[in-house]
Amino acid sequence: MIDLHTHLIPGVDDGSRSVTQSVSVLQRMQERGVTDICLTPHLKASRAEQGIPSTYDSAFARLEAEAPKGITLHRGVELMLDRPFPVGAAGDGRLRLGRTRYILVEFMTGVAPPAALNALTQVAQFGLIPVLAHPERYRCSTPSVVAQWRSTGALMQVDGTTLFMPKSRGERARALVAAGLADIVASDNHGDDRILTECFVRLCENDGHEQAELLARSNPAAILADKETTAVPPLTIKQTLLTRIRHLFNTEE
Repeated sequence: MIDLHTHLIPGVDDGSRSVTQSVSVLQRMQERGVTDICLTPHLKASRAEQGIPSTYDSAFARLEAEAPKGITLHRGVELMLDRPFPVGAAGDGRLRLGRTRYILVEFMTGVAPPAALNALTQVAQFGLIPVLAHPERYRCSTPSVVAQWRSTGALMQVDGTTLFMPKSRGERARALVAAGLADIVASDNHGDDRILTECFVRLCENDGHEQAELLARSNPAAILADKETTAVPPLTIKQTLLTRIRHLFNTEE
């Protein structure tokens, strides 16, 4: 499996706080079948023209020196589009997932559909392919709205853990998968227990072997190879009673 959205560069954002914490997470990921991860610390578009902060580089170097064998580290950022995509940052390959055409982006929580559409269109006009992180976080992200966003050439990255939450974000995430509008899944790990393995297994349990392969392996691999992704067939995910009981007392933002 390949995870293209994590916050494991230690001490640079709200993710992992130390090399030790990040290495522990990487070891668990490697043991559970993750072969590649992309480290995507937060960065605002309003700051992107200044390039990658030197603190990101030095922290990555410390982590890379201690990373366990068997898992390959790639770099990028999760770019908050708090302003129009800056012209001066368009040519900076360090902002992109593995220095490809693909760039992980996000919006402010209360973004309006037209504003999101305009922002994605603008990124695409630079010859880049925006990968929208966790679209299910946005309350406006109905299948019809997300279909418009994808018409810009953007891809949708659903959080693997959220996909099986019982309501709200979980329902929105499942609706996107059911409509064939999700392109990849990722963990959005912040130095915690979120790993793609459970998502992959549970997709397979829902007769979604093909979808699991595309969402967690083939499409992320295509992104890192700077190739075209494959459309993921629609899949209806059934929430069992046991799953609902398991999450009964969980809360969502």
